[in-house]
Amino acid sequence: MLIMFKVKNYTSFKNESILDMRATAYVQHPTHVISINDKLSLLKTTALYGANASGKSNLISAMFFFEQYIFSQFINKKEDESFEANEIGMKMKWEPFGLSNDSNNASEFDIIFLHKDKQIQYGFESTPKEVLNEWLYIDDKKVFERTGTELSFGSKYQNLLGAYKKLPAERLYIAVLEYFLDEEAKEAVLGDFISFFYKEYNVYTEILFESTVKGLAGVVGLSKKLVSNKFFQKKVEHYLRLIDVGIKRLDVQTETILDEHTGKKRKEKVVRTVHDVYDENGNIVGEKTFDLSQESTGTLRFLAYIQNIIEMISGGGVFIVDEMSARLHPLLTKMIVDIFCSSQNKKAQLIFTTHDISLLNSNQFRRDEVVFVDKNERGESSLYALSDLKVREDATFNKDYLQGKYGAIPIFNYEDIMGES
Repeated sequence: MLIMFKVKNYTSFKNESILDMRATAYVQHPTHVISINDKLSLLKTTALYGANASGKSNLISAMFFFEQYIFSQFINKKEDESFEANEIGMKMKWEPFGLSNDSNNASEFDIIFLHKDKQIQYGFESTPKEVLNEWLYIDDKKVFERTGTELSFGSKYQNLLGAYKKLPAERLYIAVLEYFLDEEAKEAVLGDFISFFYKEYNVYTEILFESTVKGLAGVVGLSKKLVSNKFFQKKVEHYLRLIDVGIKRLDVQTETILDEHTGKKRKEKVVRTVHDVYDENGNIVGEKTFDLSQESTGTLRFLAYIQNIIEMISGGGVFIVDEMSARLHPLLTKMIVDIFCSSQNKKAQLIFTTHDISLLNSNQFRRDEVVFVDKNERGESSLYALSDLKVREDATFNKDYLQGKYGAIPIFNYEDIMGES
């Protein structure tokens, strides 16, 4: 579970900005909070609001870039389809804040998360060519700290890591350890770190997700469980019937597919949707199967979402989505949020950007679950929560937001739009 994520000098975030998932002492919506211990409770959801170009997508991109940059340096890359799927249609781009005459091109990222009862903090400050600083802590105890190519170790890890002090200036030390450590030492130092990112950290940028959704006409983007696990398939079908798009069930068949590139045939699982056929009196008289490409983009998007959501509610994870409400009816977006906020969810989190103000009310969210992304006149983005503004519990969040009381909205003059009378 995510505790916090920090970014600095990346895209529109010139100064340090922190997405904080720690819950405040509010008593509203107690099911929206996961209690870890007496000192720490975490939010199940965070909704990010802001004007177009305020930096919402840049925050999601930073969270995506952070993960991709780390694992791009790993030489012993793990064969994991969920990680490979995240690379579809998305190229990493090192992009420091560009609207300043400051020549500093060093970006900084830092994350704190819980995984298997351990609290792990990892971060680095780096330019495209050189790592300036890097650090790793487990349960608040130093594993290593790095300044340039100089390393220091916590007492518990000195004997384990002390032999690996040589490192290129441009390579993350965590990648050096992933390559050189034997399996036992690697598991002790990096096992939970790697496991969290491969199994629980799921980021979907809007550009990436459009690529993934379009790929759903094939098998790309479909969970292995959907085609191999009947129980999982039944759960997905339940939600598809619930949203009332006419899908009765899913039909999974093994078919022989001709590869257009190689000319060779291969066996492949193909998923289709099943719809009822009606006569003129409204009676069901049969069934018809549709290819996924015949379904609406919104239906495909929901299908892609719900697979991830079912797995995360069961096994834990962080679902980070840019423009989650795009192409979805507001009630479907609300359904997804409600699934995460329910008492049945014990270990999954949802972080999403949206413009859907129908959700922006005290019946849906606690004040610490709503975060605004705003950009000043210098093009610098910043984050602040509704709880930071000392807003009353009974305030009309969406109305006050549209009236500009919280900031993070587009500013324009209606007279300029309509013309002077």
